[in-house]
Amino acid sequence: MNVSLQIAKRYLFGKKSTNAINLITGIAILGIAVGTAALILILSVFNGFKLLTKNHLDHYNPDLKITPIEGKFFAVDDDALAKLENLSGILGVSRVIEEVAHFEYNSKQQIGIVKGVDDSFIEVTDLNEAINEGQPRLKSSEAYYAIVGSGVYRTLNINLSSRMESLKISVPNRRKRGPLDKDFKTRPFLTSAVFSIKNEKDNQYIIVDYTMASNLLDLKNQVSALEIKIDPSSDIESLKGQVQQIFPQDTFDTKDRMSQDAALIKIMNIEKWSSYLIFSFTLVLIIFNVIGCLWMIVLDKRKDLSVLQSFGATKKTIKRIFLIEGAMISGIGFFIGLVVSVVFYILQKNIGIITVPDGFSISSYPMEMHASDIFIILITVMTLGICASIPASRRAGRISGYVRME
Repeated sequence: MNVSLQIAKRYLFGKKSTNAINLITGIAILGIAVGTAALILILSVFNGFKLLTKNHLDHYNPDLKITPIEGKFFAVDDDALAKLENLSGILGVSRVIEEVAHFEYNSKQQIGIVKGVDDSFIEVTDLNEAINEGQPRLKSSEAYYAIVGSGVYRTLNINLSSRMESLKISVPNRRKRGPLDKDFKTRPFLTSAVFSIKNEKDNQYIIVDYTMASNLLDLKNQVSALEIKIDPSSDIESLKGQVQQIFPQDTFDTKDRMSQDAALIKIMNIEKWSSYLIFSFTLVLIIFNVIGCLWMIVLDKRKDLSVLQSFGATKKTIKRIFLIEGAMISGIGFFIGLVVSVVFYILQKNIGIITVPDGFSISSYPMEMHASDIFIILITVMTLGICASIPASRRAGRISGYVRME
């Protein structure tokens, strides 16, 4: 039997000489519970937004993307492309070309990025899943079409059903040789659909046919990237290695889906753990209640501690009592906070207690609870609780043993 543990339990749950100590103990446990629940729920919200962002990116980003390390464009080697398409596990390869462009629609103007894609692009990226309005198509026998980001769509106030007003895309004229040549090349497009992936690409991108874009840019047989769709049952890392044998690492950069938006994911992780640190500092302030609680218990139990020492308890045993008691207070607070957060999490996932304003694709805040986050918070709470027990533990260790004088 652990004597220190038994005595700590008795001191925590037993009757005190004054109700104020019980009240302070309850406040300390409640404070830790609230702090724990807040930490778990905040990290869960960040996890939810990260998962939501990843799901939206899945509709736009390909499984693998090959880009040049130097420069913006590269010529496609037919033999290399054939080897790539013949790799086992690769379902499709799409050629894309991107460049900064000027957009104009019915006197409204914007600078953005035009992205030329071939017929395989929609299948390679599952863009159909990100279409909000219209039917995605890039060309017909009568005209060329553009698929616009939702932000561009709103900024230019595009009428999707109109066939009278065309979207004009202009780029610098690469073949300008003299003062009589035009500074820009412009092509008209009808708008066929609007896509939304809930990030900055919505406000920048317009997707058009690859052949039309390459003619507009005077970059025939060149691409900005090759985008690849992989069989879900295939090992993406193994395939990535095979792709890098065809397109060497010293010349080309091959990125998987998450690496293509590494900056966005990194920012979200920084925000998540910054919030964790901020609320951890708040938890430090709450832990001061534990210090006050244990200090009052030490004062209340001075005579008992003296008697324990007279029965042979060492100062180390006395100190351990209050370290264990601090850990118990923190553990109880953590458990209550965990239960509260799990209940709230279930309600939010199924009912949506906290909603988001109108205009978003979701009706309530997304949440995703991770066991690793809970474990980190447990370590944080227990560490702070034990650290808060040290002052009271040292004070208890300085109490002298009780000696009765005859």
